[in-house]
Formats: sequence, C-alpha cells, structure tokens
Amino acid sequence: MAVSKPRPAHLHVSPLGTPSRDCSPDYLTMTRDRPATPDRASRSSFSSIRENESTLPQCFSKTKISSYLDPEAIDDLLSPPSPTGSTSSTESQELKMIQTQTHTHTHTQPHTQTPTKFLPPVTNPNSRLLGYWTPADSFRGWKEIQVKGKLASKSFGDLQILHQVFKDTPKPTKRGGANRPGDAPLERLPTEILTSIINLLALDVPPNGVSRRNVDLMSLLLTSRTLHIATLTTLYSKITIPHSRIFQKFLAHISEHSTLGTIVRRLDFCHFNPAQLFSTAAERSQARNLTSETLLRCLDLTPNLQEFLAQEYLDDDLNADVLRKLFLGLPRLQAVDFCGCTSTKFKEAFTSIVSPDWPPVLSIRRLSLHKCLTLPSVVLETILPRLNHLTHLDVAGTRITDAALAAIPVTARITHLNLAKCTLLSARGVIDFLTNHPAAKELEFLSLATDARSHQLFDAESLNELLPVLPRTLKSLSLKGSKMEPSHVELLRPLTKHLEELAIGRSLTLADVNRLFVPDENTEDDVQMQLDWVPHTLKYLDLSDFWGQELDLVYLFSSGCAILKNFSEPLEVIEVAEDVFKRVKKSAAAVERAGWKMSECGSRGWLVRQPLNDATTGKPIVRDDGRRSWKMGADSWGMRKIPVARSEVGGMYGSFMFGRKL
Repeated sequence: MAVSKPRPAHLHVSPLGTPSRDCSPDYLTMTRDRPATPDRASRSSFSSIRENESTLPQCFSKTKISSYLDPEAIDDLLSPPSPTGSTSSTESQELKMIQTQTHTHTHTQPHTQTPTKFLPPVTNPNSRLLGYWTPADSFRGWKEIQVKGKLASKSFGDLQILHQVFKDTPKPTKRGGANRPGDAPLERLPTEILTSIINLLALDVPPNGVSRRNVDLMSLLLTSRTLHIATLTTLYSKITIPHSRIFQKFLAHISEHSTLGTIVRRLDFCHFNPAQLFSTAAERSQARNLTSETLLRCLDLTPNLQEFLAQEYLDDDLNADVLRKLFLGLPRLQAVDFCGCTSTKFKEAFTSIVSPDWPPVLSIRRLSLHKCLTLPSVVLETILPRLNHLTHLDVAGTRITDAALAAIPVTARITHLNLAKCTLLSARGVIDFLTNHPAAKELEFLSLATDARSHQLFDAESLNELLPVLPRTLKSLSLKGSKMEPSHVELLRPLTKHLEELAIGRSLTLADVNRLFVPDENTEDDVQMQLDWVPHTLKYLDLSDFWGQELDLVYLFSSGCAILKNFSEPLEVIEVAEDVFKRVKKSAAAVERAGWKMSECGSRGWLVRQPLNDATTGKPIVRDDGRRSWKMGADSWGMRKIPVARSEVGGMYGSFMFGRKL
C-alpha cells in the first residue's frame, strides 16, 4: 500500500502517482547506495507471528516490538519551514539540486524568457520540499540537461513522454527500431494481464523501520501512462493498516481523491495495534485517527470493497453502524474476518443489528468468527441461512448450534469448515450435516478438534459413524480430542491416501499410529494387504493428544517404528504436545541422528524432517515448499484458523494460526 511508505525527500509521488521530481545524475549518486527492499523474512509487525522463508518447514519469525514506534518510519508529511527561514539539510540539498539544474538550463537555452514556477504537492500544499518546478516553454526534457559536460542518464526515460508535467513539447518522431510512446509490447498487453504481472511485485506485509516498501511499484509509476494506471490498481487494491496514523493518511487520500477509493478491494487490519503510537488509552482517544466514525466513513468511500479483515484490537470500533454497513451496505463484499473479537461493545453491536428483516441473501462467501466467544447463538442462526454462496466458514470457539449449522443453504459449497471447540454442537448434528447436507460434499479442510481436558465431541461409537462418510476431497482433517480405539486405524487408512494433514485423537498408542504407514505383518490375511498397499499422502501428523508418557519416545526412535524412517515420506512434520516437546529437547542428538530437527512457535512444537542429500550432486534435495491452493497462501502445516483471503500469513492471524493452543 503506497500510503504507508515513508517516501524519500528527493522523490515524491502524489496519491495519484504523478511524478514530481527530476531524475538527474546527482540524484543517481545520492540513491546509488540505498538499501534494497527487505526480504520477506525481515518484515513483521507488533505481536506478529509470520512464516519465515527457510529450508526448514514450520519456521516462523516472532516479534513483540513494533517497528513503527520510530516516528521516521511513519511520518512522510514534512513540517513547514521555520519562521527564521532556515531549512533542514535534506531540504537545502534538494534546493541546491534544483538551482543547479535551473542554472544549467539557462546556459543551454539562453533565449528562454519564461521563469520557472514551483507547484506544491496536492497532498501537502504547505510543503516547500515536495512538489515540482515547471520549466520554461522551450524546455525539452531532462535528457537535454548538461551535467558536467555529459547528458543526464537516459535510464529513467524522458518525462516529456508521460504528458503529465510538460505538455507543450511536440511528440518525438519515431526513430528506426524504436517504439512510439505508449506503443511498447509490454504496454500493449491487456490491462488484466499487466495488472497480474505487477501484482507479483506487491508486498502484503509492512517492512521494518524506515526500509522502503513497494519501491519497484513506485518506480513503475514513473515509467509510462499505461504502467502508471496498472500500478495504481495494485497499490490501492490491497490496503494494509498497521496502525492508526497510516489509516488517517489513507482516509485523507481517498477523501480528497474519491477515485482511489473505488480501487480498494481489501482492507487488512491483521497487523493493527492501537498501542503502537500512544502509550495510554486517553491519548488514543484524543487522537481519534481510527474510530467507529472514521471507519464508517472509510467504508462509505470504498464502495467496491471485497475483503474486510479485522481482529481483536479493532473490536471496540466495530459498532452497529459499521457492522450494518459491512453486511448490508457493501454489495460486493465477499470475505469478512472478525478473528478474536470478544468485547462487550462488539457483542452488543452485533446483537442489535441482526433481524429477521434482513435480505434473504447476503453476498458473503467467506466468513470467519474465529474465537468470537461472546457472540450469542442468535447471531449465527440469523446470518448462516442467508449465505447462499458460502465456501469458507470458521466458527471455532463460538456458540454455533446444530440448528444454525443445518440452516446453511443447500446452494452453499463449503470447502473449509472449522468447528473446533464448539461446545453447543452435538456429534449427531455434525454427522447428519456431513452425511446429508449438499454443502458439505466438497470439503477440503475440516476441523472437529476439541480440548479433551474440558470437552469431548466424538466418542468411539460416533467415530465409527463419522469416518466412513467423510468426503474423498478432504486434504486436512483434525480429530483432536476425540476418543479413539485401535479399530479406528482401519477406518483411517483409506483417508491417509488423500489427506495431507491428520490430527489423531486420544487413547491410541504409538504402535497403533505406526500402522497407518506400513501394512500389517502378523496374519495370513495381511499378505494381500501388503500386495495391495497404497502409499500414504500425509505431510503433517498431529500427535499433540499424546500427553506425557503416552508418547513412547523409546518406541518412536526404535527400528520397529516407521514414523521417523525415510520410507515414511512424504511425511515431514510431526506435532507433539508441549510437555512432550520439552522431553524431546533433552534428546536433541537422537532427533538429529534420525534426520529430524525441532521447531517451535508460541505454545506449539514440531519435529521437522531434514531434506536428504542427492546421491549424484551431494546437495540437499529441494523439498516441497508446502504451498497448496487450499491453504490460501500459507506455507506451514497444521493451521488452526481458516484464512478468508489469499495472502501471506502474518500479524495476529499468524499468531492464531500457528502460535496458539487450540
């Protein structure tokens, strides 16, 4: 998002992307040694957990310190000059550059009579540093400026071609082998394809400190009119708000330039923390950068919004007017996430707006109420029957009932369903839904996990009924907290031929789990099983329901257990309980000898398989990067929150997905 980026003083781009400074050799000298755009692993926000690019799966970056506490990282509005007329060193250097170029121009074009004119920037009329100078009528572009006897660099192109600053110079004639302005092969691509290419340069996650973000996109704004328009779409389509100051600037831009608001498709607050800039609640209240009123005004200015991603730090600002606008006032809205919103104000606002008078069909396709613990059942019983096109539903930890689940329209096609820790659901209600409801026939992600210490959804008999009816489209299944028996291994084996993630329930032994990876060998009937054996597809195995001594580490590292052996591939991640992980840490050497390593994040711990070396080259074999379409942008395995937007995992969403207990 362009507005969150502190721009260098020597190059300012207005909200509409209009280039406003020159690109001279002096400028090149000043910027030659600037740091490059930071890599993905270094970007984080307050209290964030994000995936870290590494050869090691399940590797995360964690921080509790906000990179936005440095005012320089967020302040791109320059203060007006002091009454004494003094200027800062940066401002003096910029003015010196302008004077040098003006002097050079006077010598090369002695007949010019029209003086130069300074035009202030649209977004900050009081600034004397930002903005641009309009040269005389005979000015022929920056290429004609003589600097120390040499022409200025041509790598930035002639700004005259853009027709945005200097309009009186005649169009250059086409030279042999050159393309006319706006007629380059890249510019002739359809806008949809060009936008898709430029989208690959965008960064979803804010950088640390004063590091530049989306610098490639800012450069594209200065390339040509066609690329300028396509880049604007990328810059403003997905807006990330890390703190209230950025939100205030963004709101000011779209208020002044309403066209920009129509570009916005996503408002992402997953990195938002109101305490980053103000130490007390009173200071935050006095600043009033992000309130329910300003948030409602922002939604009014973004009529084409499709995704709204909130979280627990925003719940007090989600009043009845904002919620009514989201559900009833944005006809193109498809994804809403209220992850962790539990405040009393949020609960009362939601309860006050739900009504039987709502339209029969809502536009929402992907809904997350993950850990919205305080919402009453009536909210879900009102909303779910109106989601005719529902594909993603995360109601983990909510008060959803059997009636609300069964009321989902038959026209829905749910691919992601999270019913973890829903204590008001019954096993019979869930089984009936999965067996008979048309919306549940194409499931790819299904979590029925519970905390066995406090609640049990499925007993052994219920699992006998559940496992055979699960669809073959499933890629991820969590039965954590269920009471299992050795006989269930026979029912789980067919599932392991298409599942990539499996969370095992309690009451099994490690020897029972081992039977998922190798055929039985003890009876004559098992000979045919060995002949017909189909390898499993599991990449992730959750054994976190094996507490304390229930996980036999001696057996796990023995020759009779296949789980850690090479022939158990493609299995590469095993999750263990917190107390077991502490025991495994004491045997780090044994883990390494077995070809595995340990990784942890928050309260969760994993054993991660290390890649083998290629027999020919001796180099590690390139592993599967873990990206799947059903994971919506995540790389790591075992996510406990369903994403409703396809983006990099980070911020508070990363914490709920990978860092927290169930």
